Amino acid sequence: MSTIKPWYLSRTIWASIVTVGSAAATIFGVPVAGLDNAALTETVLQAVTAISGIVAIFGRVGAVSRIG
Repeated sequence: MSTIKPWYLSRTIWASIVTVGSAAATIFGVPVAGLDNAALTETVLQAVTAISGIVAIFGRVGAVSRIG
């Protein structure tokens, strides 16, 4: 592994976040028995991908310098 990617693009990180979130929800009494953690992780990852794309677009539109 020689390539480096941002932490927010890691499926392992998002799966861990979903797992911790599910555990925390159980502690606070939220029923999570019917949730599919794999599907939830995939949905969260897709949302993060969409949000990062939107941020990139707005970043480029609002930029004051050209890419060189």
